[in-house]
Amino acid sequence: MARVCKITGKRPFVGGSISRSGKAKKDGGIGRHVTKVNKRIFAPNLQRVKIIDENGTVKYVRVAASAIKKGLVTKAPKRNWKPDQA
Repeated sequence: MARVCKITGKRPFVGGSISRSGKAKKDGGIGRHVTKVNKRIFAPNLQRVKIIDENGTVKYVRVAASAIKKGLVTKAPKRNWKPDQA
């Protein structure tokens, strides 16, 4: 699937975007009131990363940024290939 992390299994989920009006009580108002609730999708922050998997093969996968920060991913080393000098 396109929007799923290969390491953690994170996927999009549905939530609400809440719009409020009014002045907060702490600022001297009568309180905030909900005027509308719209459905929206919270998508994971997926990055396309070149990794080395368990078999030692190098491949591109989509991984959540949180998995990269936690160190759950072993990135593939950069290639230092240069053409032959003639």
